[in-house]
Amino acid sequence: MRAGQLLYLLFAGVSVLLFAGCAGASSGLVTKGEAFPKMYAEDPRSILVLPPMNESTAAEAKDYYMTTIEMPLAQTGYYVFPMELVAEVMKQEGVYDTELLYNTPAEKFYDYFGTDAVMYTRIKKWDVAYAVVASSLTVTISSEIVSTKTNEKIWNYDGSVTVDLSGNSGGGGGLGALLAQAISTAINTAAADYVEYARVANARLFFALPAGPYHPAHGLDQGVEIHRR
Repeated sequence: MRAGQLLYLLFAGVSVLLFAGCAGASSGLVTKGEAFPKMYAEDPRSILVLPPMNESTAAEAKDYYMTTIEMPLAQTGYYVFPMELVAEVMKQEGVYDTELLYNTPAEKFYDYFGTDAVMYTRIKKWDVAYAVVASSLTVTISSEIVSTKTNEKIWNYDGSVTVDLSGNSGGGGGLGALLAQAISTAINTAAADYVEYARVANARLFFALPAGPYHPAHGLDQGVEIHRR
C-alpha cells in the first residue's frame, strides 16, 4: 500500500472517530453520498484550482495557502492543473485579477483548459489572536467545486483548525510564572507555521471530498460519514 493511500485511510479512520465524538444535535453526521450526490453523478476527473480569494486580515495568506492545495487534491485522486500554468494562460486572456476569475462562468474554463470542474477557495481566517499570556492561531478555508458542464455547484465544504499557542505549562502562579508564560506565548506565536496548519485545515477539507478516479477508494466512499457542513 502506498504511503498516500495509508495516510488517507488512517485519516479517514481518525476523522470518523472525531466526527462521531463531536457531532452535536444541531448538525450531526451525513454520508458523502447524501451530501454530494451531484459530485458522484458528474464524477469529474480533472479539477482546475483558482487562486484563493483572501478574506482574512493577513496580506500574505494567499501566497502561503497557494503552496498547500495542489498536492492533497491530487492525492485525493484528481488530475490538478498546475496553478502556474493556469495563471499564465489567464494572463494571456487578459484576466489578471482573482475577482475577475471568480466572476468568469465555469464553462469558460472548459474552453481554456478542457477541465471537468473548477475549485474556488476562500480564506476566511488566517489570524492570530494575541493577548500577552494567551494566544491562538486560526486557519479557516471555505471551498466549492463547480461543474464546467452545468455551471452548478457540485461540492462545498469548510476546513478549519485552531491551535493554542499560549504555552501554558500548568505550573504554579506568581509573577515569575506569568512572565514565563508570556515569553512562551510570544515565542510560540512568532514560530507558528501557518503553512503547516493550513495543511491540517486542507486535510479536514478534502476528507469530505469524494475520492477521485485516480484513488483506490473511488466509487466506494459514498457511505463514509462526515460532519454536516
